[in-house]
Amino acid sequence: MKKLTMLLTLAMVLVLAACGNGNGDGGGEEGNGEAGGGEGEGRVAELQEAGTVNVGFANEPPYAFQNSESGELEGASIEIAKAVFQEMGIEEVNGHLTDWGELIPGVQAGQYDVITAGMAILPDRCENALFSEPEMQYGEGLVVAAGNPNDIRSYADIADNPDVTLALMEGTTQFDFVAQEGVADDQIMSVSDIPGQLSAVQSGNADVAAATEATLRAAYESLGSDDVELVEDFEQPDIDGVPSYGAAAFNMEDEELRDAYNEALETLKEDGTIDGILDDAEGFEAEANRVEVGEMTAEELCAGEE
Repeated sequence: MKKLTMLLTLAMVLVLAACGNGNGDGGGEEGNGEAGGGEGEGRVAELQEAGTVNVGFANEPPYAFQNSESGELEGASIEIAKAVFQEMGIEEVNGHLTDWGELIPGVQAGQYDVITAGMAILPDRCENALFSEPEMQYGEGLVVAAGNPNDIRSYADIADNPDVTLALMEGTTQFDFVAQEGVADDQIMSVSDIPGQLSAVQSGNADVAAATEATLRAAYESLGSDDVELVEDFEQPDIDGVPSYGAAAFNMEDEELRDAYNEALETLKEDGTIDGILDDAEGFEAEANRVEVGEMTAEELCAGEE
């Protein structure tokens, strides 16, 4: 009788242990099933549950800007970000306007989940931000006083005339580009935004303004002034970083989020969505600005390979 009681007790312990293991395995399978369903874990799941992503952007038409009348976020970079996050299951893009030079510090500090403004992928930037794969490519441009009195058609022309003053927006790639072409530091006037660059030329405080071609064209057309003109026959510099490849960027710790963004971006490149956005955006066209999947990667650009 005692032996029978011991056997029954042992059997009950084994059954309870089996039930415990079954519940644990079931929980594990449930978790794997959720990950397999594409919802992910960590930051991605957090943003999907919230339905909102915080995006930092600089007011730089036509890449990213806030419509002064409607207050809506617009521009090629914004539209691409909206489409990608929607593909990821995140419907709302909550925009935060900031100065260009504060974009990377802001995403580093966790103020934004992502920053987007057509920012070029450069090795030094890759040390402080985690870039997505390229979303677009673009070249350089110049705005000068009407009639182009100093006959400026290239960065080299600026370097050759020490009396010429160049207005640049702080924190942009143009500082490196013009330095590589021999422009002296004392020729450069630093301003906070693109309108400030054009205003400097319009007022005669600067002779020329340099930025990406799409940016300057949009600003020039918006200004509608006869005092300045866009250099239509600008000679693109033969230097590293031109053409530039623009992309979204993330906190260095958000590799999972960046990878999910890349996966959705690739889908939208392949199904033609990104081409449609570029064709519809002011200052862009898919034929000139698209970056095919695998054509140029963030890894290559971060390593200084072009």
